[in-house]
Amino acid sequence: MVSRRSLVRIDPDLPFEIAALFGCAVLTGVGAVVNTAGVKAGQSVVVVGLGGVGLASVLGALACGAAPVVAVDLSEDKLALARSLGPVRTVNAADPDAVEQVRALTNGGADVAFEMAGSVRALEAAWTMTRRGGTTVTAGLPPPDAALAVNVVSLVGEERTLKGSYIGTCVPSRDIPRYVALYRDGRLPVDRLLSGVIALDDINAGFDRLNAGEVVRLVVRP
Repeated sequence: MVSRRSLVRIDPDLPFEIAALFGCAVLTGVGAVVNTAGVKAGQSVVVVGLGGVGLASVLGALACGAAPVVAVDLSEDKLALARSLGPVRTVNAADPDAVEQVRALTNGGADVAFEMAGSVRALEAAWTMTRRGGTTVTAGLPPPDAALAVNVVSLVGEERTLKGSYIGTCVPSRDIPRYVALYRDGRLPVDRLLSGVIALDDINAGFDRLNAGEVVRLVVRP
C-alpha cells in the first residue's frame, strides 16, 4: 500500500520492466543532472560511480548535451557500458593518476562532477575533478558517521559549490512524465540499464548479484 500522493499515472503501453526503472535510479540520477545541477549543453560533466544511479546520470548528461562526459568507476564492464551509451570518455578509478586523467579530459576540471558511489573517497575524488568555479553534486549515501573534510580556502577562493541531491530534487508527478517522454523520443535510453528480470523467489540471489556489482538494475516480476 502506498499514499496516493506517491502514485504517478503512466501510459499502460509502457512495459512494466521499463516503467519500474523510473521510480528510483532514473529519478535520482537524471534528476541530479537536470534539477540539482541544472546542467547545460556544452558543459563538461564527470560521473564517479556507475551503478544504476550513476549510469542514469550519464544518460541525463548526454540528454542535456553536456560535452565532454566522463565516467569513472572501478569496473571495466561498467566503463564499457558507459561508453556504449554515447560519446562518453572513461577513466578507471583504480588508476593512480585517475584525477589527472579526468582533469586532462575536461580541460582542467569538470564544470559539474557527480558522486554516485556512496563513498567519501569517491566524493573527495569528484571534488578534486571539479574545476575552479564548478559544482560538485553528491547523491551517494555513505554510513551516517561519514564526514568530508573540505578545504575552506579552496571552497571560497575558487568559488566552488558543493551540493547534495536527494532523489534528484524531483517532483515525481512532474518529472516521471518528462523522463518517460525523453525515453520515447530516444534521448534517454533507460532500457540500457536493465540487466534482467527475475522472479520474486530469486530476489535474494538478485541482491547478491547487485552487491557483487554484477548487474546494474534487476526488475522483480511476480
